[in-house]
Amino acid sequence: MIKALVRAHRWRGMLESSLFTSVRDLAKAEKINESDLCRVLRLTLLSPTLTEAILNGQQPIGLDLATLLKSLPVEWDRQEALLKQITASG
Repeated sequence: MIKALVRAHRWRGMLESSLFTSVRDLAKAEKINESDLCRVLRLTLLSPTLTEAILNGQQPIGLDLATLLKSLPVEWDRQEALLKQITASG
């Protein structure tokens, strides 16, 4: 998960700095499927609390990368509530 988070933020920085003009160009340069790149990029929308927990190895038990790569709400409080619900049932 940490590697994916770091990659997501690196890619976002590359796009924001105009190093690449599109996700398609970045995906081509990174030799990754464009839809996979977009899924990983969504990790930059995780709440700071959740991001910090993952980076410190303190993420909720049962939380895995596959869960994070699914479509999550953009609102941080809704993300955290949904992830608590998912990890409690898993």
